[in-house]
Amino acid sequence: MAERGEARRKAPQAEAPLDAVTSAEPGPLELDRLIHERVRLGIVSALAVNGSVTFPDLKGLLNITDGNLSAHARKLEEAGYIDCRKSFEGRVPKTEYALTPLGRRELQAYLDHMETIIRTMRER
Repeated sequence: MAERGEARRKAPQAEAPLDAVTSAEPGPLELDRLIHERVRLGIVSALAVNGSVTFPDLKGLLNITDGNLSAHARKLEEAGYIDCRKSFEGRVPKTEYALTPLGRRELQAYLDHMETIIRTMRER
């Protein structure tokens, strides 16, 4: 398998799109893997559009389980992309998420990168 991977790297067709896409950015072609995952992209997108969203509303928007949302939100929170605010409404706990300035910048960088990839592929 390593030989086949080597052959792909040497092929001019494989190098041209990579060079074209990465010319604006140094280093290899890599998407922000933290945001690129489907559920996390859904979370940051929903927060970018709505400002802040409660846990049940976000869960409903994304149609995912409590555990799935908690795990993905925690990763985004640990990276500093989202804030999690916990409070009570009466005796009922309320969890609300919001995109941080860093999260907004990283989402914009991710979208810019995707647009570059799409534009490059359409030009070919």
